Formats: sequence, C-alpha cells, structure tokens
Amino acid sequence: MASRRTLAGASLLGLALLGAGWWLWPPGPGEGPADGAASGTAPGGAFVRSMEGTAPDGDLLSALAAPGTGATAGALPYAELKRLFDYYLSAVGEQSIETIAQQIRTVLDQRLSPAQAPAAKRLLGQYLAFKRELVTLEKELGAGPTGVQALRKRFVAMQDLRARFFNAAEEQGLFGFEDMYDADALARLEIDQNPALSAAQKREQLAALDAAMPAALRADREAPRVVLRAEQKAQEMRANGASEDDIFRMRAKAFDPAAASRLADLDREEAAWKNRIASYLSERSKVLKATANAPESERQAALSQLQQAQFSAEERPRLAAYE
Repeated sequence: MASRRTLAGASLLGLALLGAGWWLWPPGPGEGPADGAASGTAPGGAFVRSMEGTAPDGDLLSALAAPGTGATAGALPYAELKRLFDYYLSAVGEQSIETIAQQIRTVLDQRLSPAQAPAAKRLLGQYLAFKRELVTLEKELGAGPTGVQALRKRFVAMQDLRARFFNAAEEQGLFGFEDMYDADALARLEIDQNPALSAAQKREQLAALDAAMPAALRADREAPRVVLRAEQKAQEMRANGASEDDIFRMRAKAFDPAAASRLADLDREEAAWKNRIASYLSERSKVLKATANAPESERQAALSQLQQAQFSAEERPRLAAYE
C-alpha cells in the first residue's frame, strides 16, 4: 500500500501557512460535510474516498521501539504522531473535523498503550487548536507585503503561536525538523535576494550554508538522489538479467528490507498496470476497427463501454495519456 500524499517537511509554501488544506477549515468544531456524506464515504475500509489505496502515515510502533522512547520512558513519538495527525487531517473537506478527530483517537487507542493514548489524545487536542489559530493568523498576515521579509515574519509569528500550545519538548518533537528546513530555506532565499551581494559572494555564502547543514537535513535533501540512483541501478540490473531477488537485496542494502518490500510492491503494481493498459489498447484497436464506418456516437459509446468494463471511475481519467 502506498503512503498518503502528505506534506514532507515545511517548504516555503508551508511557510505561507496554507499547507494540508487548512484554509478549508470551518470556523467551529464539527462543521463541514456530514458524517458519512457520500463525498467522504469510501468502500473497502478507507476512511475517505481519496485515501483508497493508501496507508496511514506515522510509524508509531517503530518509533516506540527505538531506544529512549516507549511507555516506560514516558515519551511520545511526537514526529510520528504529527505524521499520523496530518494524514487524517488531509481529509478536511471530505469529513467533518470532529469525525476526523474521532478517527484519530480510535487509531491512537489501537496503536498506543493505555498509558500513552491519553497523552497522545491531549496532544491531538492541542494540535487542532493550534491549527485553528494558524488559520486566523494567516488571515491577519495575508494582506501584508510579500517577499522574503514577509516570509520571515510569518515564520516567527508561527513559532510564537506554537509556544502558546506546546512545551519545548513537544514543539521540538513536532516541528523541530520543519523549523530546521524552513530556517535553511529562508537563509538561502535571503542570500539569493540580497542586492548588496555579488554573484561570487552569494555562491560563497550558499557554500557556507551547505557546509553547516545539519546531518538530518542533509540526509533529507539527499534522499531523492539516493532513490534515483537505486532505481537506475535496478534498471541496469534488470537489463543485465538480474532476478527480482537480486534487486530486492540491492534495495535492502541501499535502504532497509521494509523499504525494499514497498518498492517491490510498487514494481508489481506498475507491471500489473502496464499489462492492463496493453490489454486495453489492444481491445480499443479492435473496437475502433469494428466501428470504423459507424456513427461517431456509436464509436464513442463502444469505447466508453470498454473503459467502464476494465477500469474504475478513478482510473479512467488516466487512460487519455496512453491513447
């Protein structure tokens, strides 16, 4: 199962406080689409229709198993909890805030011990209250000037707002990496937009930022290139006759066995999709040949019937790219 499309880190778009659909939030709790509304009810066990085929973000079990965490240490896996919260809160607009919050509370009861679930639920309440105030803050700042200084002002205002809802440990756990990401992005933008710096001075200062970049941020920036290199290696191995087991071992070494398993699942899904497309295009060619002299309406009806027989409503819009 694929992961949900949630925000990774806090880009400059995130600094504008518009991430994850928060501008869609209604002003009061419980407002929004009615529980179980047709637009938000998904068959097959997904919380909402747009989450079909995804798995919730937030690996609480692995985080709790790490040294220094767990119920005995009294610590919560803040970063993973935030990912879990944001996964379900991305359903704003398909379900009401209260319905989403109740779903999160249910998941917390399932995944956390009785000693930790109440604290995580309290944290959820704080997070929801903070997000509501964030919407208000964005409205207040939205009419102001734009540019890097405005982004800096928003960044500081957002940090000040968080201090009203979270203690230092919670704030660091929930937002520490995002703050590091944003601070680096702002520093680079300020250098780039500083008219007093020559091109050589800008390169020098950017190089200094690169040298001072924290290891966690460097790893995050490098991650896409690592994935790209691994996939290029997989293509080369396949071209040279390597087995899928060989590719799995290569990926497990580059990442870890769990990631290698997810990539193998994606390979199988992609292969299945390509086979379905090939079959569809073959059948489509036959339909077009059989209806070559038929009226256009009859031809389109036959093509539509073929598409409906082989693909879901969510899949059919993708077919135009292959035709």
